[in-house]
Amino acid sequence: MFQKKRNTFHGGVHPYEGKELSKDKPIVKAQPGNLLYYAVSQHIGAPAVPIVQKGDHVKAGQKIAEAGGFVSAPVYASVSGTVKGIEKKVSAAGSPVDCIVVENDGLYEKETFEECPHWEKLDADTIRNKIKEAGIVGMGGAGFPTHVKVSPKDPSAIDHILVNGAECEPYLTSDYRRMLEEPEKVIGGLKIMLHMFPKAKGIICIEDNKPDCIAKFRELVLPEDNIEVLELKTKYPQGAERMLIYAATGRKVNSSMLPADAGCIVDNIDTVTAIYQAVRFGEPLMSRIVTVTGDAVQNPCNFEVPVGMLLSELLEQAGGLKNEASKIICGGPMMGKALFTMEVPVTKTTSALTCLTEDEVSALAPSACINCGRCVSVCPGQILPARLSVFAEHGEEEKFLKYGGMECCECGCCSFICPARRPLSFTHKMAKGFLKEVAGK
Repeated sequence: MFQKKRNTFHGGVHPYEGKELSKDKPIVKAQPGNLLYYAVSQHIGAPAVPIVQKGDHVKAGQKIAEAGGFVSAPVYASVSGTVKGIEKKVSAAGSPVDCIVVENDGLYEKETFEECPHWEKLDADTIRNKIKEAGIVGMGGAGFPTHVKVSPKDPSAIDHILVNGAECEPYLTSDYRRMLEEPEKVIGGLKIMLHMFPKAKGIICIEDNKPDCIAKFRELVLPEDNIEVLELKTKYPQGAERMLIYAATGRKVNSSMLPADAGCIVDNIDTVTAIYQAVRFGEPLMSRIVTVTGDAVQNPCNFEVPVGMLLSELLEQAGGLKNEASKIICGGPMMGKALFTMEVPVTKTTSALTCLTEDEVSALAPSACINCGRCVSVCPGQILPARLSVFAEHGEEEKFLKYGGMECCECGCCSFICPARRPLSFTHKMAKGFLKEVAGK
């Protein structure tokens, strides 16, 4: 009999979940259009360097861009076809990015991949290289190259591998469907990571609003003595890296630390699955699960989407819009990025396309702070969001740093709860970005 645990963290909020729109929709394969656009920068770090030229024929699974450095990741074609060249395309962040354009020939010819049924005989460096060559990055949104994450200074200090199945962002159900439909791949990926770090314990972390996933994983890991399933309290941002580490281990990580400094490696459900596919079957990262959802969408769905497909085409395959959308977001409503165009290619970090009939943010203009303190009560970092926002607006850099501004994880809880509708989290983000840029010069 498993003891029910409600592990969590300080603060947080409970926004409307919206998951009922798509949670019962099984994953279906999306059919890409005529042209696919492969951004050379789909990760934190140096952009990938194209290694194909206009006119080249490529197959699905063929490398088309090489990693541009250690903190970088290669890019692979997800369809077969002809390279049309390189052109600028708007990213989800709104900035132009170089993309390798491939004309889909509709044949979907694939490269031959080298399977490894006995991966447990491989050493950690060989596995690490397979992860690197597969172009795997953090697929929960950050995009940090995974081979770097699994290369800590002291591998022997890693005693926890945390699989992030919280999926606390409202509306998103891609991880939920992956856990329900392909749990063996998730567990397989975790076992590979535990093989790399033999002193570590594996913890699959799932919020308690997903009891079916919790039950399924507990049944499957029952024979494993180094893997457990941890039931987390449903609360946003439970899936944020620092919050997850604290909830699962009681250890605190601040802005100057990496998870490895606390003996932890944290990876998203899709990332762990990609590790399994790469090491066991030799497949590079070519697709990911994307939730298309929101009250403006005709048929909310969960798709397996080839990297490079346009979001506009993906929306069409969900039946298009049934109502006019006031806001369209790449990702979820808390940390996603509002789009001004849907001619945006899917990347390794695209988790969702959320289309909403009401734009609650722009409908209410911000007013002066009323000093209610609600932002303080919900802040996971236990800082002073309203005060930090004033420091940021006035350019008081020293005070922003003194009062812990860099500890803001940009989760948006403060902005969500603020009755004055002040864009607190955005202000912190801009200030942090400026300070990091100054420090890097």
